[in-house]
Amino acid sequence: MTMKEKAGKIKLLILDVDGVMTDGRIYYGNYGDELKAFDVKDGFGVVRWRRAGIETVIITAKKSKVAKLRAKDMGIKRVYENSCNKLKVFKRLLKKLRLQGEEVCFMGDDLLDIPVLKQVGLSVTVPQAVQEVKEAASYVTKAEAGRGAVREICELILKSQGKWEEVTRKYFV
Repeated sequence: MTMKEKAGKIKLLILDVDGVMTDGRIYYGNYGDELKAFDVKDGFGVVRWRRAGIETVIITAKKSKVAKLRAKDMGIKRVYENSCNKLKVFKRLLKKLRLQGEEVCFMGDDLLDIPVLKQVGLSVTVPQAVQEVKEAASYVTKAEAGRGAVREICELILKSQGKWEEVTRKYFV
């Protein structure tokens, strides 16, 4: 199946946080506060994604107040934290949303992500991912983690589905 065919079936985007939405680094302030950098381009991609009527979900192994704040900022309503068994969460999501694995795109970068990457229609990773994840993924983004990789995949899928022009039209008027 071609990339365009896989992308054409996608009805849900699931994202990991650290190493996908961020470059993977975590900063701690003097008072124990956690800081992460998120790329505005990724946010723009997710907002366009929502405008097309497609949901985004976050599944992350770490609990992070910052990740929840970013999710809220982008309009992501479902955030699953402390999820070391991402496959279990994924299977519950499929049932709850009445979707098939082939209708899901998942972006991950580390070993915990491999079980889900093997179950989805479009498995995506970033150039900085560990080798085993790159081998399990059907697509490796050109953009780096935390530097537009999420936008890249949103754009690729929306263009494959013929929705990109519709969700960006107002910017070209």
